[in-house]
Amino acid sequence: MTIFVKNKHTLQIDEFKFRCSIGKKGSIKNKKEGDKKTPKGIFEIENLYFREDRKKKPSTLLKCIKITKDMGWCDDIRFQKKYNKLIKIEKKIKHEKLKRKDSKYDLLIPIKHNFKKPIIGQGSCIFIHLTKDYKPTAGCVALKEKDFLIMLKLIKKNSKIKIF
Repeated sequence: MTIFVKNKHTLQIDEFKFRCSIGKKGSIKNKKEGDKKTPKGIFEIENLYFREDRKKKPSTLLKCIKITKDMGWCDDIRFQKKYNKLIKIEKKIKHEKLKRKDSKYDLLIPIKHNFKKPIIGQGSCIFIHLTKDYKPTAGCVALKEKDFLIMLKLIKKNSKIKIF
């Protein structure tokens, strides 16, 4: 099963087409940290992270992980071993906080871009997450909640995402 992000407004799984948004500056093959671009390529996906205090556990074949207040995703280029990984929040390490005040990360799936052996500066924290208004992202792929929930029912642990 492959999730296709065909352009900056369309995500497709089988015959299902959903409106989405991507990075403010489009997509690119050679992603750089902070460039506001979505990485092009074929990537595996990670687990589903969800806010149990706001959402019930969705129906999905993905492993579901409850987001806690001390969870972050490291985007700090000074920390090679933690870069682009789930971390326990520490003040000295720059990170993307997973438990946010807004609802963007109430449901999120990390995209395994620059993931297995991350190269510092080639991009981190690339997620499929929620949006209410389809505003461009900092590099992630964003969907409305109803579409995200449909996507969760269609995909499997070995699903990939192909971004054009």
